[in-house]
Amino acid sequence: MDKLKEKLNNLKEEAEKWQEKSDEHLTVIKKLEQELLEKDNQIQSLTRKNETLEESVEKLESEVSEQKTAAEESSSLKAHNDNFTKKNQQLEEELEESDKNLKDTTEKLRETDLKVEQLERKVASLESERDEWEQKYEELHQKYTGAQAELDEISAQLEAL
Repeated sequence: MDKLKEKLNNLKEEAEKWQEKSDEHLTVIKKLEQELLEKDNQIQSLTRKNETLEESVEKLESEVSEQKTAAEESSSLKAHNDNFTKKNQQLEEELEESDKNLKDTTEKLRETDLKVEQLERKVASLESERDEWEQKYEELHQKYTGAQAELDEISAQLEAL
């Protein structure tokens, strides 16, 4: 009788431990999902910035082209042409840096997605294992209830004697 109670208590404790692990994994998943959302927002922001920079580069390239034509006509415009070329180069460097940041962020996002998928599989596995333990607990509880009823019946018969 005490062994059954002890086993029942052990099963209850184990079920609680699995529930705690499941809760921890859900917390980790929520955290990773939040990180994923933040990374998505960062990608969108960098994409918008990248588009703006590309438009600026195109505009500046057009201006540089116009200035080169004017420089051939007038030597006094050479200084302007150099300035626009430097700006263009700086913007291209910024664009390259933005592209690099976008690639890095995209890679981190992929890694985060993989981690999320792994954790989701682990959570599913743990939930399945928890369900099995709950089913075992229910079976043992039914056996315990049956044994208790049988014990009560035997006790009643002994008292009747």
